[in-house]
This record gives sequence, structure tokens and C-alpha cells, in this order.
Amino acid sequence: EIFKGLSITGKKLYKKPKFKFITIFNNLDLFLLLSTMQNKKNINEMFEIDTKGKIKTRLPYVKINNWIKSMNVAEIKKKYFDAQNLFEKLGITFSTYENSDEERLLPFDIIPRIINYKEWQLIEKGIKQRSKALNAFLNDIYNKGAIIKAGIIPENLIYQNPAFEKEMVGINVPGKIYSHIIGTDLVRIEKNKFYALEDNCRTPSGVSYMLENREVMMKLFPNLFQSYKILPIEDYPNMLKDTLQSLAPLKCENEPVIALLTPGIKNSAYYEHSFLSDLMGIELVEGDDLFVKGDFVYMKTTEGPKKIDIIYRRIDDEYLDPLCFNPNSKIGIPGIMNVYRSGGITICSAPGSGIADDKEVYIYVPKMIEFYLGEKPIIDNIETWSCNNPKKINYILENIKDLVIKEVHGSGGYGMLIGPKATKKEIEIFKKRIKENPQNYIAQPTLNLSSVPTVINGKLKDRHVDLRPFCLSGKKTYLAKGGLTRVAMKEGSLIVNSSQGGGVKDTWVLTG
Repeated sequence: EIFKGLSITGKKLYKKPKFKFITIFNNLDLFLLLSTMQNKKNINEMFEIDTKGKIKTRLPYVKINNWIKSMNVAEIKKKYFDAQNLFEKLGITFSTYENSDEERLLPFDIIPRIINYKEWQLIEKGIKQRSKALNAFLNDIYNKGAIIKAGIIPENLIYQNPAFEKEMVGINVPGKIYSHIIGTDLVRIEKNKFYALEDNCRTPSGVSYMLENREVMMKLFPNLFQSYKILPIEDYPNMLKDTLQSLAPLKCENEPVIALLTPGIKNSAYYEHSFLSDLMGIELVEGDDLFVKGDFVYMKTTEGPKKIDIIYRRIDDEYLDPLCFNPNSKIGIPGIMNVYRSGGITICSAPGSGIADDKEVYIYVPKMIEFYLGEKPIIDNIETWSCNNPKKINYILENIKDLVIKEVHGSGGYGMLIGPKATKKEIEIFKKRIKENPQNYIAQPTLNLSSVPTVINGKLKDRHVDLRPFCLSGKKTYLAKGGLTRVAMKEGSLIVNSSQGGGVKDTWVLTG
């Protein structure tokens, strides 16, 4: 009865059901039809069911669907493994938090995700608005604190927050820009609307995968790629370099010299560090390569010391300067904060930027947009409650089995509870943790993230995705014309993080 009266590509499924079923069962259309019918709340970005109950391919995906249907299972498997082999040759790997010595190949899916131009225009405006407000917030809290005095954000949430760096108070930051690269994670839970799930204002990673995803798709599937009009993303390294150069420190008199500071080869994102430094034509350095002398930072070279004006740092605040932060740091530059205060160096992103992506501070971003910009948010937040809110705590504890609980300072998908998928024991453990330390947790509804077709073990399956666009803030504001689509490779999983087995897709933004 499932197939009675329904059609796929204009053919009745009910006719000769025994043979038709066998013929069509390997077809992606049927799998996604069943998937959509079984979970009507889940939005499939490639297919939809019209008012007459018929499944149809959304217009931007018609060529993709025809391309998929032109291949059998063996061909799909071959193309998938060709892509993985190319990733391996390029050295695109990722190490997990549990074992930084073990590098694994980042799963890459060959079916691109498509965003039409109208959707992208809204995303671009919304992300730029959000980035502008977040930088205004950072400049405010490290100087006048107007938003706190106005009673919009609780004082203790800022000044007692471990991500607030008191050493940054009163520093004259170039251009009043604190977070130069912001990666805001977006999710689609409605057909025509994206929501902001969280902001990454410290050292957001993944842009190298965005660029390499495109490179792989263009090499392996040039005909498919050329059949679409897609906005380019290869200008990102130049935009990043322009952004950094535009925020030269006060004491820089000539063309600023930039270096990318990495913790070293064992860092999980080291591939990205070396990749970006190479594309920008700047030096990749570790703490031991730099030293402070007087009011400047210098790099050791075979030709003698070379002054560095801008550091794109990919290490955490606490390791940056052992004289100012963690005295046990072996990877920082002693005295760099004194140079920063005196206007001898620009640090991107500024120490203390992390408070802007605190998961409880996130709740107040819509109010920041209204307070600093006098505008309504273009991209809405996901409804979020602080477990430290006495008006919400009872609701959270009573409904925890239906909610997602996150650690305020957690990252990488760790320290989370997804209520509908948790055991009774796990739920009781989190209830106890929340009661003991409520300020350490926030709660959100369990989201029905949109899904896209994904190759899993040579077969096409439905998997949940998010999107991380990268916004660059300097004298100009840029947004890469695409983003990193992350895929939850496990069936039913909502966790897309690479550190927990998530994969990636190329993201195609159409020109119009």
C-alpha cells in the first residue's frame, strides 16, 4: 500500500510490484522516499513530497540526481574510493582528541550539497551582521561595558567567566576587531530557513577542508561541476591575507609581515595550519621560532632576526605567553602580551575573544545585535536555556529526555547529552551534574537537522548535516562564497564533528 498511487519519475510503482520493487530498490529516490515518509519532520534537501503525495527532486538537485542515477553501485563505490585516495595523496588527515598521535583520513562524500543564491544572500547578510555584533560586544566588554551597565547581560556571566581575559582590558586593538575569523555553525530545521547553532570566535578550523573539498570535486567530476554555475571559493587565502594586513599594529611602518603560529605537528589541525600558510605565502612558525626584544617580536632566520608585525595564532590563550597566562606553557612567546599592549604586534584573533562563543553568552547574541546595531537578527538562534536560570531549571530536569544538554565550555561534540538517544543511566548522571553545577550547562531542544544523500559503504544513505561559513573581519568584511558542510556519518546521529567521526562535503553556492 506504500507504493499505491505514488510515482517516481512519472512511473507507477504499484504496477508489477514484485519486479518493480527489485528494480527500484537500489535507486536513491526510493530510499529517500521511504526515509522521508518514516520521519516526516526531517527535511531532505534533495527531495520533497508535493501536495499530491508525489516525490520530486528539488530543482537545484535535478542534475545531481540524474548523475547519481546514471551510476550503479559498483561505479559509486569506485568514485567514492577514488575521492578517498585523492584525499590521502593530498595528506588531508585529522587526529582525534583522544589520540593526537593517531591520524585518520577525513571522510569525504562525493555528493555535493547545494545552496541556491537566494538562500545564500540571506546567509551572507545574517553572518556579517552577527560577526559585526560579536566584535562590538568584545570591544565593549573589554572597555566601557555598556551592555552590562544597561542590564542586558548579567555581570557575573562576563567578569566571572574563565574565557574573559582581564589582561585584555583597555588594550587598543587595531580596528577594534577582536575576532578576525568567525565560523558560525548553521543548521536547517525548516524548509527555507537556517538557524545559528553556535559561534566559533577563537580559532575556528575547517576552512582548509572547504578548499580541498572543492579541489577534489573539480578533479574527479569536472563535467558535473561545469554543468552548474557555482560561486568560487579559491580566493579565501587572499581575502584572509588582506584581512590580516588591514589590521597592522600601530608601530608598523612598512608592509606588515605575517606569520602563522602553530602548536606543532601533533596538533589536530596542523594540516590546516601548513596548508593556509603555504597558500598565503607566509611563514609557519612555532613558539621557539619567535622571541621578544624591546617593543617587537622577531623570527629567527638563517639571515638573522626578522621583525613580525601580525601573528595569526592557532594556539589557545593560556599557552600564548607564559609570562601572562599559563607559566608552564612551552609553546608560547614570553613577553608577547607586553608587545601587544604597546602596539608592536597584532594578534589574530585577540586573546579573550573566546568569551564571544561561550554557549551561555550565545543566548544573548540576538540582544547584542539589537543593542549595538539597532537591527533585528537576520539569522535566529536556536531556542536555548541556561541551566543556571531558576525559572527554567525545573523544566529542563523534567524534560531532559527530550533535550540536548551541552557543557558551556565544551567543544568538538564532547560533554553532550542527546536526551532521546541517551540511556536512563546517562540521563541520571547528567541530572546530577546539572544540579551540582548548573552554571556549567545549557539546554536546547533536540533538532531535526536537515539531511542530504551520502555514500556509506558504497551505498546511498540519508545523513544529517550542518554548515560552517567563514566570515573575515578587518577594514572590510568578507564571507567565503561557500562553507564547510559537515556530515554525521553514523545513522541517525546528530553529531557532525570531525573529531567524532564526522565527514565533509563540498558546498556549492549557485550564482542565481
